[in-house]
Formats: sequence, structure tokens, C-alpha cells
Amino acid sequence: MESGPAIFAGVVFALFGGALLVWTGTRVRRHEPVAQGVSQVASATLAGAVGVIALGLGAYCLTRL
Repeated sequence: MESGPAIFAGVVFALFGGALLVWTGTRVRRHEPVAQGVSQVASATLAGAVGVIALGLGAYCLTRL
């Protein structure tokens, strides 16, 4: 009964983290801003860190089944 929400949360975190990393990487490779009005290095670093944390949370949720 409790594995359903864990699977859902794990998949959502993994999809969000992966999509955020792909989007950030694409923006950086094209030399486009990741966030308006913020240093490109700072915004890319923060977005990358959030993406990695989300992937980690997704893996954590999926391993706790």
C-alpha cells in the first residue's frame, strides 16, 4: 500500500531532476542565460545542484520500496 506513493514520488523527482539537468546543459551549451538577471555561472551551478539533488531524492525514494 505504501509503495505506490514512494514509486510516484521517486519517478517525479527523477524526471524533474533529469529534465532540469538536460535543460540547464542545453542553455549553457548555447550560451543562453539560465535565469534572467543573474550571473550565468551562479544560475547554472544552482540549477545543476538542484537537478542532482532531485535525482538523488528520486533514487532514495525508489530504493526504499
